[in-house]
Amino acid sequence: MRLLGRDLAMDLGAASTRIYVKRRGIVLDEPSAVMCDGRTGKIIGFGSEAAALGGGTRTCWPVRGGLPADAELARRMIRHFLRKVHWHPYSRPRLVLALPGESTPIDRAALHDVAYEAEARTVRLVPHALAAALGAGLTLTDFAGNMVIDIGRDAARIAVLSGESVVAAGSVPYGGRAVSRAIARHVEQEHGLLLNDAEAESAKRRASGGDREIVVRAHDPDTGRVRELLLPVQRIFEATGPPVESIARAAVETVELCPPELTADLGERGAVLVGGGALLPGLGRRLRETLCMPVRRAERPLECVALGLGRCVDELGLLGRFRTGGRL
Repeated sequence: MRLLGRDLAMDLGAASTRIYVKRRGIVLDEPSAVMCDGRTGKIIGFGSEAAALGGGTRTCWPVRGGLPADAELARRMIRHFLRKVHWHPYSRPRLVLALPGESTPIDRAALHDVAYEAEARTVRLVPHALAAALGAGLTLTDFAGNMVIDIGRDAARIAVLSGESVVAAGSVPYGGRAVSRAIARHVEQEHGLLLNDAEAESAKRRASGGDREIVVRAHDPDTGRVRELLLPVQRIFEATGPPVESIARAAVETVELCPPELTADLGERGAVLVGGGALLPGLGRRLRETLCMPVRRAERPLECVALGLGRCVDELGLLGRFRTGGRL
């Protein structure tokens, strides 16, 4: 019977993929990366092993917005991750995935197809906003309003929930990568140094640690050397203003779509931040000032969607209420 496979939940994110095993928790957390040979295009690594490979290679990110951007690379990456979790190469799991709120029927079919071709036995899709809310610990058994702001790698998604239904939703193409690029632009404009994507991402995460200044390693285009630069966290806060303001405006527009009674609930309950972008310092304060409501960061913002999907695996009754297509 073990050859049939375990019950799994997979948070297929643009930056990272996480797999939750029934009653065991998150057992895999790796970059959603595929490393290809720069000359031949042949795949030579996935996930963490891809990130560790050196020169002469090309990194591909086959997932965008929670959906396959490159179906073939996404399929092979998902199959690699599933086989890392399973004890036997021929086992086929029952799989729960998150479906982004703005998805079309074609997107839904593509996600199903990629999962089946990656050797999933059956696939069930759960609305992304509901999975994030469950993972953040929000109560969905009543009909009071809840708001979730999920800031991923490529986009920020905003959803207002009432019970187990999404009442209003919005999104902007500004996520964690846009924030990191804003930091890199600031370093280039102010200091004439080049900050690569990995270092900009690291600077964004370290800025949330409570230090007033952080050290970044930037490339000097004139000498070709790497220089260390002491960067005030306050300047990072200022440099990331434009993408954060776009997220705040989208959140306000989403609230304006809600009926008055739910707006009143949000004034009391506020919003919860999830996703990697939630770690940006000062983000909660800026959103509180714009939305005029409480804003807090989830206890485990990076893992909220995986934990919420995991609850659906642990408590099969939840899946019966989240009708989004597919079967478990």
